Amino acid sequence: MKTMVLSCIAGLVAATPVRADTYPSKPVRIVVPLSAGSGMDIIARWVTQRMADGWGQPVVVDNRPGAGGTVGTALIAKSKPDGHSLLASGSAHATNAALYHSLPYDSLGDFTPVASFASLVQVLVIAPSAGVRTLPDLMAAAKAKPGALTFASPGAGTGVHFTGEKFKLATGIDAVHVPFKGGPEAMTDVMMGRVTYWIPSLGTALPLIRGGKLLALGVTGRKRSSVLPDVPAIAESIPGFESTLWFGLWAPAHTPGSIVEKLAKDAVRALAHPALLDQLGSLVADPMPMTPAEFARFVRDETQTTVRIARVAGVKAQ
Repeated sequence: MKTMVLSCIAGLVAATPVRADTYPSKPVRIVVPLSAGSGMDIIARWVTQRMADGWGQPVVVDNRPGAGGTVGTALIAKSKPDGHSLLASGSAHATNAALYHSLPYDSLGDFTPVASFASLVQVLVIAPSAGVRTLPDLMAAAKAKPGALTFASPGAGTGVHFTGEKFKLATGIDAVHVPFKGGPEAMTDVMMGRVTYWIPSLGTALPLIRGGKLLALGVTGRKRSSVLPDVPAIAESIPGFESTLWFGLWAPAHTPGSIVEKLAKDAVRALAHPALLDQLGSLVADPMPMTPAEFARFVRDETQTTVRIARVAGVKAQ
């Protein structure tokens, strides 16, 4: 991971140099379209505060929740493209494009992707009392009784919901989605066996897995997680399967390239800092350094994938 970070830094340093201007010349506002204390909010604060080392200007995080994150996102779409108002969001930026047919902004056209921050691997968990011990067992049970199994999410249209639908499409199983008002409620019902399984972030489920209250059947990364080395990747049973919750930074469209490059380099520098790596590790989050071009391609691909899943699975905003 350190080698990847250093390689990305080298690539960014070689990119178009930042003009010798005074950016930032005033406090930089980071709009987070979710409530304070959310995983996105925490990671945004950690990364942007570390990015601001040496700026001589403070970073002000402005939480603007509402309408699935579209309220805060719309603020940045309409902000002056001078780098002093930025959006810290994540998977919802792609899923909202799939959920809402009439957004107050263009998810791709009204923003300039700046930097990716981190990703959270997810884990498929089930109650030990369910009698299912492996992912192939779960798929066999689902195919034996179509529609009998259920999977939970903290709400229709959330990243966890889309991962569940992606898993269904990849395996061909028929499981019924059960949305909850939040993660704790979903977790409780899975532990009690009232819902068959769900696929939360690994950091969320890890204490319960280690405590024996949940059984992990597979992680959603390309390979096994170092914190659960005995749990297979879902890709070992379903080749090519991968799904993560991810976070990053956007600027309004038409923000000068020199400012975007500076912000991108500062983000990669921040993600290489040992203290920040320790903070991310506490959430079982992986640093996700990319150039602006790489992040733009990633966002476009994620958006196209969620649009396809929403169409095939009939996912709608609630």
